[in-house]
Amino acid sequence: MAQLSDRFAVVLVRPTESGNVGATARAMANCGLSRLVLVEPTAPIDRVARAFAVGAGRVLDEATLAPSLSAALAPFQHVVGTTTTRNRQLDIPIGEPRAFAERVAREPEPLATALVFGPERTGLNNDELSLCSELLQIPTAPEQPSLNLSQAVLLVAHALYLASPEATSITSATEPPATTAEIEGLFGHVREVLEGVGFTRDDTAAGVLRDRRQLGARAGLTGREVQILRGICRRTLRRL
Repeated sequence: MAQLSDRFAVVLVRPTESGNVGATARAMANCGLSRLVLVEPTAPIDRVARAFAVGAGRVLDEATLAPSLSAALAPFQHVVGTTTTRNRQLDIPIGEPRAFAERVAREPEPLATALVFGPERTGLNNDELSLCSELLQIPTAPEQPSLNLSQAVLLVAHALYLASPEATSITSATEPPATTAEIEGLFGHVREVLEGVGFTRDDTAAGVLRDRRQLGARAGLTGREVQILRGICRRTLRRL
């Protein structure tokens, strides 16, 4: 999949609160997005917006202004709108962010995609929704279904980030699990410690050792963690 910042842009339609614009920039930067488009904004990019951006000032600096939603969407191949309610007047596919993110992560030909969010008070109207290829609805408790604008951006952007190679590379950078030989070496040390304190003379010792070995296998210890535990065993044995 292409870099998130190359593939996706966040489009805010008529945002009214500077703090929300700044918080949106921060949410985008948190999740690897950088392209922000403001359609007919009444909220200026002022000191309030920059205070809410917290380190994402570059997103605000590079934000573009559009005179209409149609003009904002002109460069994009795919348009995804967001809505809090299911509109039966519009025959547009609707899903939730996680499933959408997992699907687009598997697409062999990434499309330049606009993620469109409506004004804080009203959301996107029917004319604006009709410009979208598909819609996203964020699952929330029915007692309080509406989200703050920047919260909605964060949830959609984070779903995309988790499904992206950027997040996968962080996960894969963790240490590999210990080998079977390393685990067996650790439990050899554990047995020596238990023998040193007289535990192995107990009738239950064999079963306990077997259970501890199974626990170690399930724990997914890394080689470094095994070495730390063996170091503890060595110091214990020296003290004994």
